[in-house]
Amino acid sequence: MRFITSRKGFALVTSLMLTLVSLTIVMALLYMITQGTKLSGLHKKYRTALEASYGGAEIYTKEILPFVMRNYSSATLTTDLQNSFTAVSLQVQATQSCLQTKLTKATSAWPAACSKTFNSKDNPDIRYTMESTVGNPFYVYSKIVDTVNGNTDVSGLQLEGAGVAESQSVLTPQHFPYIYRVEIQGERASNSTAQANIEVLYAY
Repeated sequence: MRFITSRKGFALVTSLMLTLVSLTIVMALLYMITQGTKLSGLHKKYRTALEASYGGAEIYTKEILPFVMRNYSSATLTTDLQNSFTAVSLQVQATQSCLQTKLTKATSAWPAACSKTFNSKDNPDIRYTMESTVGNPFYVYSKIVDTVNGNTDVSGLQLEGAGVAESQSVLTPQHFPYIYRVEIQGERASNSTAQANIEVLYAY
C-alpha cells in the first residue's frame, strides 16, 4: 500500500469550498432581502385596502344606511339610492325586496334569495367606488349578513322606534329597533389581491 504524499490541489479544493460557503451566505442574504421587500409591499397593499374599507364603512354607516332608512318604503328606493350617490358610482346589486327584508326582519326570516354568506363580495347588497390619490380606485362591497331585533318595536314611520313613556325621572335604556352585522370589503380595482375585510355592528 502506498500513501499519497503530494498535497498539490489542496489549495484549489479549499478555495472552492470557501467560495461555495460565501455564495451560500450571499444567496441567503439576497433571499431574505427579497422576501422582506415582498412582505413590505404586501403590507402596504393591505394597509391601503384597509384604509379604503374604513372609508367605505364611514360612507355606508353615515350616509348610505341613513338614506335607506329615510326612504325605506319608497317604491323607487334602489333607483333613488343610486341617483343620490353618483359621486361614488353606487350600484345596488340586491333586489329592493331583499334589501327591505334585511332591514326589518331577523335573519331566520330572510328568503333563500337573500344572501347571508360572510363573504361581502359574494352577492353584495351594494357596491361603490372609493377613489385613490395614487393608482386605480377601490371597489367597496357591503352586505348585511345578520339582523337582530332590538329592544323596541318599530311603530311609527320609516323604521322609527317607540319607547315606553315613564312619569318618574328614572333612567331608561337607549332604544334600538334593529341591530345589523355588516361585512365590508375594500378591493383595488386592478388587483384583487389588494383587499381588506372589516365587520361593522350597526345599531339603528
